[in-house]
Amino acid sequence: MPSVYLYIPNIIGYFRIIINFIAFAVCYSNKTLFAILYFISFVLDGVDGWFARKFNQASTFGAVLDMVTDRVSTACLLALLSQFYRPGLVFLILLGLDITSHWFQMYSSFLSGKTSHKDVKHTGNWLLKLYYGYRPFMAFCCVSCEVLYIILFLFADVKSTSLLSVCRGILNQSPLIVLVFVSTLIGWAVKQLTNIIQMKTAADACVVYDLKRSK
Repeated sequence: MPSVYLYIPNIIGYFRIIINFIAFAVCYSNKTLFAILYFISFVLDGVDGWFARKFNQASTFGAVLDMVTDRVSTACLLALLSQFYRPGLVFLILLGLDITSHWFQMYSSFLSGKTSHKDVKHTGNWLLKLYYGYRPFMAFCCVSCEVLYIILFLFADVKSTSLLSVCRGILNQSPLIVLVFVSTLIGWAVKQLTNIIQMKTAADACVVYDLKRSK
């Protein structure tokens, strides 16, 4: 039996890290190459999951590696966007929400004895169940979010650009670009709402755990 470190999905995870390093190394000098590499890394996020299920190589290490890579890459891109746009605080708030929401979810899942943070069948929120229970919906939200950030990165050609001005400019592009932009904006909004619900639900689970422990 191969070492968990050498599972196919985990090897793909290592490649994702290398690709992200290269992408952010060239983000200022070659924005197109950055966008391509970043998107490839994002696509590989789905590929490693397929391999994990195909070859029965799902692992706790792989799940953690996958989530950390996702969170760090998204955080770096949001930090980058905060330098290009004004108000940059918008992107830093999104960064904080993304990390906080997933950290709360991971920790509350650990306290509940669950093997995956995606196990939300006991939650009462329908959107959270839909997000983690229906893969196409989750994929739409995640792809929309990352593609939207890539679009904003590609259109930010001047430092300290107004976010609203760039969004208005994108809406004046070709119908195809406008369609992609609006579609990703919808998926992005749903994902942020899901992050907020996830954070609140996970926080409630932590409080319930504390109350049970104090009795």
